[in-house]
Amino acid sequence: MKSGAGLTERQRKWFATVEANFERATGRPVAVWVDILKGCPETRPRAQAAWLKATHGIGANHAAHILSAARPDEAMGWDDAEALRAALWSEPRSLAILEAIERAAAGVDGVISGQRKGYTAFSRAVQFAATRPLKGGRALLGLKLEPTASPRLMPAARKESWSERLSAVIELDGPGAVDGEIARLFAAAAENG
Repeated sequence: MKSGAGLTERQRKWFATVEANFERATGRPVAVWVDILKGCPETRPRAQAAWLKATHGIGANHAAHILSAARPDEAMGWDDAEALRAALWSEPRSLAILEAIERAAAGVDGVISGQRKGYTAFSRAVQFAATRPLKGGRALLGLKLEPTASPRLMPAARKESWSERLSAVIELDGPGAVDGEIARLFAAAAENG
């Protein structure tokens, strides 16, 4: 990670700790792990991360650090938010939903938006909301709320790549679905964060 754009102070400290303690935690410096990775029979990053875990007991965060070092030209890290956003939100209707959510976020004090490979996160001290595009120009919004907070919310039915604290989700079918109630729910989730 090169910059802290889109990260909370807590997240920046966490990444710095992972990096500072990498060799102690894994037993080897990153460069040695990059050499070990060259012997991996897998070619896809996710499969390589699974191989590192199965073969060497390397957890997801350390595997991501190794893969970033091994594939610097391929890695779109959190420090390249524009490229991540363009790749993820390439469908115009889904992008319009994201922009509507960002307008709702602008009405909540202290919100930090961070672009990840698979979703856009919204945090204050911790992540309280995230959204990702769905097929057909829709989007899924996850919130740190009880699903009973609104009849429009559903319990998170599948494991998402965002924080497990986001236990309520809503599918949005267009930017008009991001209405006053969604803005209220977004603000309530921010208070839970």
